[in-house]
Amino acid sequence: MLYMVIETFKPGLVAEVYRRFRNRGRMAPEGLVYITSWVDLEFRRCFQVMETDNEALFNVWTKNWTDVAEFEIVPMRT
Repeated sequence: MLYMVIETFKPGLVAEVYRRFRNRGRMAPEGLVYITSWVDLEFRRCFQVMETDNEALFNVWTKNWTDVAEFEIVPMRT
């Protein structure tokens, strides 16, 4: 199943988000597949398309990022 992930960066922490990503990668568990993403022009939000058959994997993944971002995860249909 596809999901739109709307990631809102916490104020003042966008540099930390990108630093962590550069140093540690996406840190997604096996079975949670990144498809593509876009970031808004103000670097406040990132929109990611991800795919998984196990929605619970989002909890594992977002634990790595909740100190620097908030997440809205929306199941999608094509």
